[in-house]
Amino acid sequence: MKKYLFLPALACSFFMGAKAQKLTIPERIAPSYTNGTRTTDGKPGKNWWQNRARYEINVNVAPPNKLVSGTEHIVYFNNSPHRLDSLNMKLIVNVHRAGRRNAAPNIAQGVTVDQLKINGTPAVWDNAAATTTNYMLPLPKALMPKDSVAMDITWHFEIADGKDRDGAIDPTTYFLAYFYPRVAVFDDYQGWDKQPHTGSLEFYNDFNDYTLNVTAPKNFVVWATGTHTNPDQVLQPEYAKRFKASLISDSTIRIVTPEDLASKNITAQNATNTWTFTSKNISDVTAAISDHYNWDAGSVELDSKTHRRVSAQAAYDNSAQSFARSVQFSRYSLKWFSDNWPGIPYPFEKSVAVHGYADMEYPMMMNDSKQTDATFAQLVQDHEQAHTYMPFYMGINESRYAFMDEGWATTFEYLIGISEKGQKAADEFYKAFRVNGWTRGKHDQENPIITPSPEVTFSPGSNAYGKPSLSYLALKDYLGDALFKKALHYYMNNWNGKHPIPWDYFNAMKAGSGKNLDWFFYNWFYTPSYIDLTLLSVTKTGSDAKIEINNKGGFAIPFDVNVTYTDGSTETFHQTPAVWEKDQKNISLKLKASKELKEVKLDGGIFVDANAIDNTWKN
Repeated sequence: MKKYLFLPALACSFFMGAKAQKLTIPERIAPSYTNGTRTTDGKPGKNWWQNRARYEINVNVAPPNKLVSGTEHIVYFNNSPHRLDSLNMKLIVNVHRAGRRNAAPNIAQGVTVDQLKINGTPAVWDNAAATTTNYMLPLPKALMPKDSVAMDITWHFEIADGKDRDGAIDPTTYFLAYFYPRVAVFDDYQGWDKQPHTGSLEFYNDFNDYTLNVTAPKNFVVWATGTHTNPDQVLQPEYAKRFKASLISDSTIRIVTPEDLASKNITAQNATNTWTFTSKNISDVTAAISDHYNWDAGSVELDSKTHRRVSAQAAYDNSAQSFARSVQFSRYSLKWFSDNWPGIPYPFEKSVAVHGYADMEYPMMMNDSKQTDATFAQLVQDHEQAHTYMPFYMGINESRYAFMDEGWATTFEYLIGISEKGQKAADEFYKAFRVNGWTRGKHDQENPIITPSPEVTFSPGSNAYGKPSLSYLALKDYLGDALFKKALHYYMNNWNGKHPIPWDYFNAMKAGSGKNLDWFFYNWFYTPSYIDLTLLSVTKTGSDAKIEINNKGGFAIPFDVNVTYTDGSTETFHQTPAVWEKDQKNISLKLKASKELKEVKLDGGIFVDANAIDNTWKN
């Protein structure tokens, strides 16, 4: 267990007044705020730096052969003030090695590096030592601050079965993710990111520039992150024409259909074709290939002034009919996210939904499972596209702070669901899918949300998804939509393309809203709380009703006080989280109630109470 300064103070500070609720910072992270790389006003500091690289990747695949081979040229820039004697290389595909948790039956060796050159000179790569997802590669000459190093790597591996985030979806359909050796993040608060990948936690990447060349046999179509730069060279004229038409079409264009696939004349009829994709300032690249997937595409205009359009594409087996609506689902969601929540234009040029198994996000790509329920298929796609903002627009360290991206994707998924299904249906789905299982379970071992993801020991899904999402929605209720969006944009505008950590979020939301939110963030992130209110008493004096409430669970939630009068009429008094600012354990509300009371009931809505039986008073 790492040492975190908030842990010793937790027991004595819980439920105390706002002055005692300090957002303490772990000892190893605090220097980032004193040395000027980060600031307490929620912005990167004057000494901010981050490293980056240029990748030129060439990968060869020929299904059903499971061998994947590649070469890459990396130029890595050390923008830090530190001398680097080694580079930590991420080898995520090693998660499938025999004997590891996510190993597939056909995997034995993981990735093998066949050749390495550093600055053009042959160098040593120790495959016997590079068997996990981290490998410290010694440099023959130290990489000094403001200098760069070039590496040429030749490698190969056998692809895993693909009922996961990557691999062979079927014998001739592959999804390539995390497939190339890459330089890990070296940052200002932990140095090298050495978090081992075990298949459950997610990822943390630099923002890099990529050229990706995928060589595949004829009549295999390739979809990938980035701009497809050579459609005329790899597609037959008719299919290149359809692809280009889709880039300006509101309608779904069937670029490749089952009938087209039967002709086996979709691509240039070379033995192999190389598909090229380029992207800049992006955190990763992925690719999918198939010889029997349908290909649909359309686009949506996101800016009426510049007429910028974003391509929406879907690649799927004919059995996955939920994907037949994917393009139009994407057109709606990309526009909605851009205009509403988070209210920042979708920052990339396309979004491709690929029929697989993972329900997983990647820059410009999604690997989603087929669904029999179109409504659920839309929700899954909404959630993965919402991840565009966190962690791909904002460079979140998902492997350490999953609540900073999964919590937001869950929140945006709920908010767009209101527009798609209506408030009542969205509320019921959110409660059933994201809240009920947690709030009605046991709470004696709750971990505070701020607990780093690898150290969460109780209900990790709730700590990453439901609990932080509820915190974001509670803050939205507390600040109101306009001020919440202003603060959210302050955070996102200052940290997009960078690596924010929780204290940057806290500081940015405080600075952006102009409010001291320490008490709120302490309550939601630093305490092992849950949701459980108890209505203790109701006292009527004249036209005033005094309502005493105990917050057994501890979270500062919004809630409604629903009043029924003896004449049958009803009234609702909404309470924002502001009522808990001075005391998060007990509050006394005074409401105007001129008529005789029959019943008073507390209702948290999506903030589901663990024990609603004690939320009602009857006269």
